[in-house]
Amino acid sequence: MKPYIVVVGSSNTDMVVKAALLPAPGETVLGGTFMMNAGGKGANQAVAAARLGGNVVFIAKTGDDIFGRQAIELFKQEGIDTGFIIPDTENPSGVALITVDANGENCIVVASGANAALKPADLQPAEHIIENASLVLVQLEIPLETVEYVVNLAAAKNVPVVLNPAPACPLPDDLLRNISIITPNETEAALLTGIKVTGRDSAEAAARALAAKGIETVIITMGAEGALLLHNGVCDFFDAPVCDAVDTTAAGDVFNGALVVALFNEQTILEAVPFAIRAASISVCRMGAQASAPYLHELN
Repeated sequence: MKPYIVVVGSSNTDMVVKAALLPAPGETVLGGTFMMNAGGKGANQAVAAARLGGNVVFIAKTGDDIFGRQAIELFKQEGIDTGFIIPDTENPSGVALITVDANGENCIVVASGANAALKPADLQPAEHIIENASLVLVQLEIPLETVEYVVNLAAAKNVPVVLNPAPACPLPDDLLRNISIITPNETEAALLTGIKVTGRDSAEAAARALAAKGIETVIITMGAEGALLLHNGVCDFFDAPVCDAVDTTAAGDVFNGALVVALFNEQTILEAVPFAIRAASISVCRMGAQASAPYLHELN
């Protein structure tokens, strides 16, 4: 089998309402526009990587329902290997309820469904796929025990692992030591380190705190400001292009998908980060999660 990227993670169907503003607790906002899109952090990252030229194997669990079947069909259309997506006859497919305001900011509530039932035992048939991957990309919309299983399996075979620690939650140091690259945003970096990230200086402090846990490469994504890279003790900052954002829902997912493709194609980390920023900057100019992911020709 030719070299490939393994993405292990979630698949959701996104129910999106775009409105002038995000409602406060107890408030109803009228006048929104409704869309239903394919989403889920794992699926978004797999699609982003595939569209940018990566050979992607996606490992996930979906409900044995119309949402799950539609998702698998869409993955196949993107050229993603779906042979290790597990149908769940007991739980529905994951669903996310998303509100997007006029500035492109969002709030999201996720009903995990089958994603929460993806357990280590489900991945045993895919062990050889993970162990022979060029890179492995994981997030945190599946059980932490499954993330730890994947990371440890890959690390034992010296397969580089990229962890996008989203949604934010505390992580054990034993897990972090086996990560090659971690890609938190400002909120996630603050939760993992206790350092509030408000600018470049605090971002560097948070990155160095994460590196002290044994992670070789830390990338803190900072939205419209760009991204901070700490690699082998050296800190660099990359600006993002100026653009008019309409929906930031999957910007981080597109960043991560693009990052692993660039590394898969043997770009250096100093080349991969600006490539990923350009991809994410295109995605925020479009509505939707997977639908917003750009193709390679758009970056070139």
